[in-house]
Amino acid sequence: MRALIWFITLFALAAGLSILANHLNQGYVLLVHWPWRVQVSLGFFVVALLVVFAVSYLLLRLLRRVYTLPHAVNQWRERRQRIRSDRALRDALRTFHEGRYAQTLKLAARAFSSGDHPAVAALLAARAAHALADDTRYRIWISRATEQGEEARVARLMTEAELAIVSRRFEEARECLETLKASGHRHIAVLRLSLKVASALNQWEEVLKLTRQLRKHKALSTEQALPLLRRAHFERLREHAGDGEALARLWSEIPASELADRYLVEQACPLLAATAQGALARRVLERLLDEQWDSDLARSYAYCASDSSDASSCLAKGEHWLREHPRDPGLLFALGRLCITAQLWGKALSYLEASLGLLPAAEVHLTLARLLERLERPDDAQAHYYRAATERVTTW
Repeated sequence: MRALIWFITLFALAAGLSILANHLNQGYVLLVHWPWRVQVSLGFFVVALLVVFAVSYLLLRLLRRVYTLPHAVNQWRERRQRIRSDRALRDALRTFHEGRYAQTLKLAARAFSSGDHPAVAALLAARAAHALADDTRYRIWISRATEQGEEARVARLMTEAELAIVSRRFEEARECLETLKASGHRHIAVLRLSLKVASALNQWEEVLKLTRQLRKHKALSTEQALPLLRRAHFERLREHAGDGEALARLWSEIPASELADRYLVEQACPLLAATAQGALARRVLERLLDEQWDSDLARSYAYCASDSSDASSCLAKGEHWLREHPRDPGLLFALGRLCITAQLWGKALSYLEASLGLLPAAEVHLTLARLLERLERPDDAQAHYYRAATERVTTW
């Protein structure tokens, strides 16, 4: 209806302009083409010229639209296909997070063949195939992601490393991560995966470095980093068990902040004592016990003396603690062991029996049995050996 009104308005305007032109202008236009001649008013000629121009313009526009119609149709088809592909990719992501991996694989394949993001679709299909434990299709889709070149390189390597860790192919994961690091990619996700690989491959020095980096970047809290650091330090010490010089060197490399870990000190003391390096942990252990008393940590004080002179000074400190903690079984056991090192047999016997009276433990029975053997009391020693075995079995 609006178009009809405009059409009538334009014709009325044209008629009005024609009448006005005839009234104001008495000129005319003569067109001669032998043997014809045409004479029209100037106003009509102007109006006719405008109409011819408008019709010609519309015809040219129509011809141009007809000429470009195939290209427009192709663009429409491509746009429609792209919309379908994007929808397939979105549905693939949704079904992947829903755990419908077979459906994800189908949708990702559709998005890969007709979409603008083939690399993303290929990686998503690879993850779905891996979740289905279909190694053949996983390799196929990873190779297709590789074919996408640099656009998908980092994402592909991260995906390969992560899925290799899940499948416990740690060497393969390490190669992918080393490639990423070599190209300058050392972001938090790479460091996290590298830490998992280093732990699995028993690369404890690398575990220490990565854990410290992640804690520095606040990607690990202190509570999360502590057990990782503890295990790495302990495993490094255990790898050099029996080598006193190596143990002393490794112990000196541990920062003071990490030596505040009571469990680390407690685990390390027997290793150090086995190579006569127990005195290295003495100051750390004394500081920790002075700050906060711990019976289990006090038990480890027995390993801080390598000879009788060390044992005498340790006994002085231990007996000072005993005045404050007279019924602590861990401290009494440590004093008994120190007395054995100092060759104070009577005091050793009394301390060990006192510890045993407070808390029966297999370790105390064994120590007491060995002391009784040295004191030529074999029957009593055999009784304690039996009780030690009974305690151990009960604990198991």
